[in-house]
Amino acid sequence: MNKDFKEILVSKEEIKEICERLGKEISKDYEGKKLLLVSVLKGAVVFLADLMREITCDCSIDFLSVSSYDGVKTSGHVNFKKDLDVNPEGYDILIVEDILDSGLTLSYLKKVLEDRKANSIKVCAFLDKPTNHKADINAEYVGKVVPDEFVVGYGLDYNEKYRNLPFVAVLSPEVYA
Repeated sequence: MNKDFKEILVSKEEIKEICERLGKEISKDYEGKKLLLVSVLKGAVVFLADLMREITCDCSIDFLSVSSYDGVKTSGHVNFKKDLDVNPEGYDILIVEDILDSGLTLSYLKKVLEDRKANSIKVCAFLDKPTNHKADINAEYVGKVVPDEFVVGYGLDYNEKYRNLPFVAVLSPEVYA
């Protein structure tokens, strides 16, 4: 294993199982609805690509770009970088997120989308760190609950590195210390 990682937390095989499981749940719950998958760039794009191939009902996709991180720490502020191209009014929105950490970003996004008259807004998080939530928000669909460690891979990064890993690993503190 690479010296940058303490351990592999989610294997390539487990990622596939998570996407299949969530895809079946979402397909069942959104059958006959006007589903819009909203991916939060950049981290969630890898998860979105795998997840949407497992969804069997009709759906559209769009992207948002926001940030609440500065290096490895949350800044406490959400910066909006890119808005949706689609008007969300009348859609059943599923925000597809790489990780539900502090919850500040998702809380902010849900409020913005509620103000735009979406039919419904739910969250699908690949990973969830419930011990780190600072906002009152939960994901309706969760791939895996993980400990409060700094994780990279499968879209998750540290200073734009490691996104391309086919697994999720715990980053060694020496890397970001």
